[in-house]
Amino acid sequence: MPAIKIIHSADWQLGKPFGRFPQEVRGALSEARLDVIDRLAAAAASFGAAHILVAGDVFDNTEPGDRIVAQAMSRMERASATWWLMPGNHDHARAGGLWSRVRARAAANVRILDAAEPVEIEDGAWLLPAPLEHRKTVLDPTAAMVDMLTPPGALRIGLAHGSITEFGASGESSNLIPPDRAKSAGLDYLALGDWHGFLAVGDRTAYSGTPEVDRFGRDEAGACIAVTIRSGDAPSLERVETGRFRWLTRRWDLAAMGDLERELDTLRREARLSDALLSLKIEGVTSLSDRVAILAALDDRLAHELRHLDLNAENLLARPTAEDIAQFDVQGALASAAMALRERVDAGGADASLAGAALERLFVETLRLDAGAAR
Repeated sequence: MPAIKIIHSADWQLGKPFGRFPQEVRGALSEARLDVIDRLAAAAASFGAAHILVAGDVFDNTEPGDRIVAQAMSRMERASATWWLMPGNHDHARAGGLWSRVRARAAANVRILDAAEPVEIEDGAWLLPAPLEHRKTVLDPTAAMVDMLTPPGALRIGLAHGSITEFGASGESSNLIPPDRAKSAGLDYLALGDWHGFLAVGDRTAYSGTPEVDRFGRDEAGACIAVTIRSGDAPSLERVETGRFRWLTRRWDLAAMGDLERELDTLRREARLSDALLSLKIEGVTSLSDRVAILAALDDRLAHELRHLDLNAENLLARPTAEDIAQFDVQGALASAAMALRERVDAGGADASLAGAALERLFVETLRLDAGAAR
């Protein structure tokens, strides 16, 4: 048969709560996961793909709520492609559960793959799904593909959710898939979910990754794979970005305020900050005045430009200079306290860190009092 074009996606996890974030951030992240359905439909239209395969974890759990299900189904209905949805470990299939509700709301272009049976998706192309019936199983979910019969010469496309055994998983891990499953089951392509980043395993197996990134540790935007499959040839894979939000992780070594400005300039070139979440660790040794200025810039400027900032400044140390001490417009006991704290910081003993924090607080409060007096 001629080539078939598909969009391979997985790990949407619609309804994910993002509980550790403020409400406004949680709302934006949740809506972005629904919006990505429209982006996948647009990717399929641009690529000329009539089918969008979702290799598990469409939903974050088996009770995502009626609004999430209704929103997802209404967005899919607008697409010109057919959606093929398979249960994963987060949204595993069970009688009378989530997938019965989804099927009741689904339009004609939404197909539910909750049985391990081959399905012809178009003339000469068959889909071999491996839906999960439990969150964890010690059995290989793709084992049945070996015995799934399809007509001679038909394209065989596997769809599964789990971990490739060569990733270092132990025999006690769950949902394990052998790395040679495409070969042993005679598959032209094996579309996998569970791993949240793009990863090719050999020339006929790949993880699409999530279309909208949901955790730190993956700097790239979410994506799907545009796949062209031809009988006898290795499939052609093209990663297509679909995600809105970037989850960036950075470590900056700072010695002065100028270092921060250079890092901020680089960051602004790399990403649209209003669509970025940043996990930032800052380190180094600065003057006391520079440390205060750096933290103020991060709190008053960068945190407001970003969608969210996770900041770790524990290892940005202040070593007060003579100029720092000269800025203390205090006398008597406060002046003596400032000098005593500086001496403890310089000595580097067990209480140097505590002394530094106390000196910084005294410095900040002194500046605040000076600013109030000037007004």
